Amino acid sequence: MNPLHKFTQLFAVARDAQEVERWIFSLVPLMVSFSFFVLFMAPVKIDNKDIVYIIAITSGFVGLQTYWIIRGWKRNEGITIILGIIGIAMAVGAAWAYIHMIRGLFAIPI
Repeated sequence: MNPLHKFTQLFAVARDAQEVERWIFSLVPLMVSFSFFVLFMAPVKIDNKDIVYIIAITSGFVGLQTYWIIRGWKRNEGITIILGIIGIAMAVGAAWAYIHMIRGLFAIPI
């Protein structure tokens, strides 16, 4: 396939009106799994548990955004791909900011 043709297809189609609803409902399994993760990690005594939580949240969200990037590529929805990439960048940036900047300001024992 011609790369220019694929690029034209990505930004020539209209998005489905229920795309945002599908994205919000795709967060539900992620929230449920993270809730169980927190529930089972709570009694465990390890150092830097907050870092484990941050990495778990970030990796789950990045995995979800990767799914949406692949879905956008298959359905020729360029904006879905762009939003997925922005979502990954924001999740990684927020995790980095917490680990390197915010964590030292607030000493919250978990």
